[in-house]
Amino acid sequence: MNTSAATRQTTEAYPQHRIGNRKKMAVPGRLTWRDASGTLRFVSVVTRDVSDVDAFVECQVPACIPLYRLVHFQIERPARDSDDLPAVLQQGKVLSAVYRVGPYKSATGTPHGYALRLLVDPKRSALVPPVREKLAVAN
Repeated sequence: MNTSAATRQTTEAYPQHRIGNRKKMAVPGRLTWRDASGTLRFVSVVTRDVSDVDAFVECQVPACIPLYRLVHFQIERPARDSDDLPAVLQQGKVLSAVYRVGPYKSATGTPHGYALRLLVDPKRSALVPPVREKLAVAN
């Protein structure tokens, strides 16, 4: 069996369905997380593609974030006003999970980038301004 036939059979047997429609965008952002010892870590990133429910980011400096780690992802403030940016990313920090680690750089031994699943309710991500309920305060 030649490799092209094997590849074709593999892709037909396991089609890759994306949850959201991704847009190629290069905007600066930041990831923050707590490592295994509880220390707060952060790294500057640049998005490569984004959707309403996921994003792929590349780190500006070497960083090693484990698979399935919960992180807070936010787009830097000047870039949040873009009309192409999904509404959920225009609001600030979004709790996300690392669901795929990109290929490793041979020079540093750290991943080239991370795929993030934005932990938002898909129905609420369609709301442009978040609905905030007013709370009564007792004296």
